[in-house]
Amino acid sequence: MKYKMVVLDLDGTLLDDKKQISEKNTEILTYLHKNNIETIIATGRNYYMAKMLTDKIKDIHPVILANNGAIIRRSHNDELIEYNYLKSSEFEKIYYEGLKFNLNPVLHVDEYFNGYDLIYECEDYEKAYFGYIKKDYNRAKLMKFKPGINNILSICYFDEYDRLYLLGNEMEKQGKGRFNIIYNMNIGRRSLLEFLHPDGCKWSALKKYTSRLNIAAEEIIAIGDDNNDIELLRNSGLGIAMKNGTAESMKAAKEVSAYDNNNSGVYYALSEIFN
Repeated sequence: MKYKMVVLDLDGTLLDDKKQISEKNTEILTYLHKNNIETIIATGRNYYMAKMLTDKIKDIHPVILANNGAIIRRSHNDELIEYNYLKSSEFEKIYYEGLKFNLNPVLHVDEYFNGYDLIYECEDYEKAYFGYIKKDYNRAKLMKFKPGINNILSICYFDEYDRLYLLGNEMEKQGKGRFNIIYNMNIGRRSLLEFLHPDGCKWSALKKYTSRLNIAAEEIIAIGDDNNDIELLRNSGLGIAMKNGTAESMKAAKEVSAYDNNNSGVYYALSEIFN
């Protein structure tokens, strides 16, 4: 099988725990680029952060599937390729249900050219969101949540898994098929519950993009480590879970990398495949 595309998650996969791309990982991606194999970044992060974190491989011009596929842009010119906004009415239902569980969300929005990507309403954001919004991040906007918010890419709750599960389970019963729910587990002591458009999924977004290029699923290699990578790992021609991945991601994948994200696991996995 001749693979034509490699799709990579960022945190816990291409990035080490210091949020850096190793020299070895850069080397293998440069090799693939020179051999006309496209590299795609598929991440739960917003587009702005994904672009900053992949600056080291900017010469490869990767397309970025950000916010778990809710939006797709070309990194070299910020061209918008696809988007899947969550309806404002769905946000309102989720938001008010969350308040019943004493949970308050951060919203990811598509306001890239307006200078912000996140909106929140708790002034003491470090305490309210357990560090989800960093002090040095200058693209977050304090705003009271109200009806009519547009361009919502995802609704994120960051807390203990048991608390998040209660909300996620309740909304799944109320809104089956109206939105996609993802539990991210491999991000530290707390978990992340995310609500997205029904097509807000890395695999769904990738299928839309690859259909333009006539690239089949069998021609794609995907590497990831968390539960938001499960569909990607399961449906790609070759899904590789990172050694440091969740049990669920490993179960969905066809292979598990020999090395973790702190030891250039992406490099070693791809080097073996492409000799």
